[in-house]
Amino acid sequence: MSEISARLDSIKTAISSAASRCGRDASGIELVAVSKTHPAEKMMEVMEAGQLLFGESRLQEARAKIPLLPAKTRWHFIGHLQKNKIRQALPLFEMFHGIDSLQLAREMDRIAEECGAHPRVLLEVNVAGEASKFGFSPDALRETVEEMLKLKRLQIEGLMTIPPFSEEAEASRKYFSALRNLRDELQQNFQVPLDQLSMGMSHDFEVAIEEGATMVRVGTAIFGKRSGKALKTEEPYAAD
Repeated sequence: MSEISARLDSIKTAISSAASRCGRDASGIELVAVSKTHPAEKMMEVMEAGQLLFGESRLQEARAKIPLLPAKTRWHFIGHLQKNKIRQALPLFEMFHGIDSLQLAREMDRIAEECGAHPRVLLEVNVAGEASKFGFSPDALRETVEEMLKLKRLQIEGLMTIPPFSEEAEASRKYFSALRNLRDELQQNFQVPLDQLSMGMSHDFEVAIEEGATMVRVGTAIFGKRSGKALKTEEPYAAD
């Protein structure tokens, strides 16, 4: 077994254990392997170990890698999407984790109508109110979600968050809990299903699962550490 295969098996075991601890079925939790900055060759190793879903946060990088991998590969966009990149991104990704403003949602809906697309999206919430991160504040989302739900093309499936980084996984729990509570509130108030909660990364995904995550975004724990330069440039909206 390769080192990457062993890492992936370890992550899957940890997901199952975390789900079991809180009485959940692990089949309801999807692993997004965060492949940004990693070459297609390394991704093939992960695919051969059984992982098909990958997360990218830079459109140019993803466009270069997608043709190099098998057609069965699945792709989620997990970074901040610029409005002028929507048209290029729509055909490439099955889900967008970071819809972080009403303006972006409206523009994606408009372009999706022109393209005949129905993009699946998650609304990014900046639960901690960090100036370095994108996303709706909880109050802003409460005020604008009704308007976004009226958009004809967007399939809004849930929420996403990136908590403040801490070496201690437990420090993330209150942010994951807050996102789940906000989701429950919105579901009740607007009578819409928001089943997906994308939260949890390499260091805290088990806590996220205990708090209701349906998608965890794990990169470093599978692929190994990135270069310091990559980490610095991605930090404001890094997903792992």
